[in-house]
Amino acid sequence: MAGEKEGAVWPLPKFYFSVDIGDMGTNLPFQEVTGLDTETQIIEYRAGNSKVFSPIKMPGIAKTGNVTLKKGVFVKDNKFFDWYAKIKMNTIKRESVTIKLLDESGKPTMVWKLSNAWPTKITGTDLKSDGNEVAVETLEIAHEGITIENS
Repeated sequence: MAGEKEGAVWPLPKFYFSVDIGDMGTNLPFQEVTGLDTETQIIEYRAGNSKVFSPIKMPGIAKTGNVTLKKGVFVKDNKFFDWYAKIKMNTIKRESVTIKLLDESGKPTMVWKLSNAWPTKITGTDLKSDGNEVAVETLEIAHEGITIENS
């Protein structure tokens, strides 16, 4: 393109990605992934002998939000409902989840790994007699930590 510098670095597009969930398979066909976030709670503390009349802020416990995955509904594809149905009193099959952002050649450029993930909510598609959209179901998963790797 005109005006581009040789070797310029551009932000990655977000539409080319893959999702792997433990025993369920690799490169599962998801339409959307949201909730790849983590945050650290703030602890405010002021020592009794401090001459400053405001507390200092320190990092506390890290917490992660749930990750939401959306995908099209396929005939005879009940993998996620079967996984969700295994929830019993404090027992669930936990899986590792890997989300990869891919470059134009299909190689991962950024990888998010979720540890000990399990389904907390499944939402089936909405149905409309006059609609012409693809049927999409939503899977919300809780996890115990997220790590990010750059290739």
